[in-house]
Amino acid sequence: MIWEKNPVLLLVLATCAILVGTIITMVLPFAWVNTEADSIASVKPYTPLELEGRDVYIREGCNNCHTQTVRPLVADVLRYGDYSKSGEFVYDRPFLWGSRRTGPDLARLGGKYPDEWHYKHMQDPAGFVPGSNMPAYAFLSGKTVDPEYTRKKMAALNFPYTEDQITGLAGKTEMDAIIAYMQKLGSDIPWREAVAAEIVGELVNPYAGVDHATMEAWEHLYKENCAACHGEHFEGGIGPELDGASLEENDLFEIIYNGVPENGMPPYSSLGADKVWKIVNFVKYYNIGEDHQ
Repeated sequence: MIWEKNPVLLLVLATCAILVGTIITMVLPFAWVNTEADSIASVKPYTPLELEGRDVYIREGCNNCHTQTVRPLVADVLRYGDYSKSGEFVYDRPFLWGSRRTGPDLARLGGKYPDEWHYKHMQDPAGFVPGSNMPAYAFLSGKTVDPEYTRKKMAALNFPYTEDQITGLAGKTEMDAIIAYMQKLGSDIPWREAVAAEIVGELVNPYAGVDHATMEAWEHLYKENCAACHGEHFEGGIGPELDGASLEENDLFEIIYNGVPENGMPPYSSLGADKVWKIVNFVKYYNIGEDHQ
């Protein structure tokens, strides 16, 4: 063909093809998502403390291990909550979607745990959550926030703030800031009410009457999912002391499966009903056995 033998024409045609592809795949999508229709009224700008925490989050490289976007896949939605919408990130500069999940996704982290859980987790992740390879960030408690520097950043981003918010930063640590930021993630979207866990069928304990030797093998499920808040030996801590004998099996199952969001307890429906039943039996019966210390 004539265009194959003409390098100048080939270069022009190739350039046009690349430009067309760039416009379709990059320019138009940006124009489409940055419209009034994509905005979400409930999404608010960061407060000074939250913005400072976001900068600490970026500085410490948290986005290298944690994503902040829930893909519209069944597995993602079941594990992390409602999939992400473009309007959620209107105040993110830069966005922190990420691509690697060495740790869990944090897009829906806000309000999942109480502040005390985050403080203890950040101070010693590996000691607080068995199997975690996350390094400790206890040193953030020794670094204070500079209110005037934060004021400049708020002004540069054109985020609204009040003098009370700026003066309220005095004495705040970087640990306070990063926890405030994490508690905001996903909290502007009322997704938890929309995807409340469902329990299908009649609740019947499949492990009724099992012996303590069998339940002992389920201890790792309790330690991995419950001990951080309720204590290794049910003694309580962030969460209340567990007296499993005082609750009906089905009630305990529903509490663990659906969580108690108003009290800071997340749902554990992602574990599946079988593992939840094992935890129920371990909590209700194993902790009152004579052989448990």
